[in-house]
Amino acid sequence: MDEIKASQKSMWKKFVILLGIVGPGLITANIDNDAGGIATYSLAGAQTGFRLLWVLFPITVALIMVQEMSARMGIVSGKGLADLIRERFGLKITFYSLLFLIIADLGNTMAEFAGIASAGEIFGISRYVSVPSCALFVWLLIFKGDYKIVERVFLAGCTVFLCYIVSGFLISPDWALVAKSVLIPKPTEIGAEDLPVVVGLIGTSITPWMQFYIQSAVVEKGIAIKHLWHSKVDVIVGCLCMFLVTLFIVVCCAATMHQSGVTITSAKDAAMALKPLAGDYSSILFAVGLFNASIFAAALLPLATSYYVCEGMGWESGVDKNFKEAPNFFIIFTTLVVLGALLVLIPGVNLFGVLIWSQVINGVLIPLILIFIINLCNDPDVMGEYTNGTWYNIFSYGIVFLMFAANAAMLYFEFLK
Repeated sequence: MDEIKASQKSMWKKFVILLGIVGPGLITANIDNDAGGIATYSLAGAQTGFRLLWVLFPITVALIMVQEMSARMGIVSGKGLADLIRERFGLKITFYSLLFLIIADLGNTMAEFAGIASAGEIFGISRYVSVPSCALFVWLLIFKGDYKIVERVFLAGCTVFLCYIVSGFLISPDWALVAKSVLIPKPTEIGAEDLPVVVGLIGTSITPWMQFYIQSAVVEKGIAIKHLWHSKVDVIVGCLCMFLVTLFIVVCCAATMHQSGVTITSAKDAAMALKPLAGDYSSILFAVGLFNASIFAAALLPLATSYYVCEGMGWESGVDKNFKEAPNFFIIFTTLVVLGALLVLIPGVNLFGVLIWSQVINGVLIPLILIFIINLCNDPDVMGEYTNGTWYNIFSYGIVFLMFAANAAMLYFEFLK
């Protein structure tokens, strides 16, 4: 009896510790289902139906491995990714890497505010009201909150993604066909016209900024090496939740728009098209999910950019610091939020184009960042005894090779053929 009580007490203690560690992995993976992601998943479902569902499974496995490496590196080294890149590869490489990433992240930030504008218009709110007010909200959240408050707000935002799962059950697709499409790979069915969608799916699921953010987050949270296992659970659960949300978004659009021959040109179109095809509730839930994803990613993405630029340049950074302690950190964050919001308000801007192509750019950049991560994770001076194993490296380099191959094929068919 005493042994059972001791076992239960030990399990309860582990669970409490896990709750204290949970955050970086769950937040990073789920807020990656941002406006650009939702637009990409919607387009994939509407354009290809269930045909590309199987692609989501290997992408999720790859995401788990990549996020685990980034989190492990942050916990073991106590340093952010950009900081380590500067130390190991030099300031010149770091500068040019950061330059391309900043340009990509400005496009991604625009994509988040484009999502806010689209979601607001669904409910009859002008973008000239929704975008500035939401920009002010995310600015105040980071400037006035500390890390614990910001993390709790982001975790609360993650629960709203359940809207998409509820929408999927309301639509009631052919679940046997869905399961078959997820579990049986059909690479021969991928045509040249599908390649931008595939690269977009990779780019929106495994983005460069995610790796910088999760590593900075575990460092700022102060997770100890003895809690590596708990961090892995956090990463795996977060990635599986992202997989479920992604799956249901694609299924919602495949089961309705694709089967009815409806095409979409904006995230707003995707939500509006569900109304006559699947009912008011599905449409509203889809729109609520889009707004939630957009506003929290509009805060998280500039935050991640601020972290890695400051780390790469050797400047002070952190939500827990004030403006005097980390001026560059808050200036970069403010600049991205203001520019991202203002550019979306320019008349004639193709919001859906910004949403989709920002994800394609992510897909092109991510294998380059992964090369840095894999090399650092194999450096005993950085990782000590926690370097990658042989099989981990084989799979990691395999992921990079497949990403380069997908990018090369897309660029060939898009611009050279």
